[in-house]
Amino acid sequence: MSSQERTLLTVRREVQGRLVPVGDPVTVPADSFVTLTQSLGGNYTIVHNGNMVRIDGTDADALGLEGLTLSFDPPSDGQISEAQVWEALHTVYDPEIPVDLVNLGLIYSVAIDQGSVTVEMTLTAPGCGMGPVLVGDVEHRLRMVPFVKDVNVELIFDPPWSRDMMSEEAQLETGMFY
Repeated sequence: MSSQERTLLTVRREVQGRLVPVGDPVTVPADSFVTLTQSLGGNYTIVHNGNMVRIDGTDADALGLEGLTLSFDPPSDGQISEAQVWEALHTVYDPEIPVDLVNLGLIYSVAIDQGSVTVEMTLTAPGCGMGPVLVGDVEHRLRMVPFVKDVNVELIFDPPWSRDMMSEEAQLETGMFY
């Protein structure tokens, strides 16, 4: 789905979501009409009663959609593949901006050590209520990478995020390329 496409859906069963950008929990009742505004990275952003709501990919069936299945071939050396870690990170999208966290410039560093992955990341704004949700998405996706036993995500705000940290592709996608 492109970032410009909007699709009207009927919610098939009651589903829990998070209000964007504050992150507060919300329940979307069954049989509600919603507008799907983003379906990138296996999670969904809908508009319900005038509010943006992020629906987790594990609840795709509530929207009549199929969830994203992320799978990797285990490396023959028994070690965590840094390429697979980055591939997993590229599947986590901001619920408001149709760009993954890597291309947004929110991932500052990745360290791999003996079955453990540590990620330093930031948010587009320090008070973003979706921060815990995005951290949870990163943790969940990285646990799908073969041989990852532990994931530690550290939110840091120095240096503060700016649009200059976005990839050129992301700047073009969002109209922020100058």
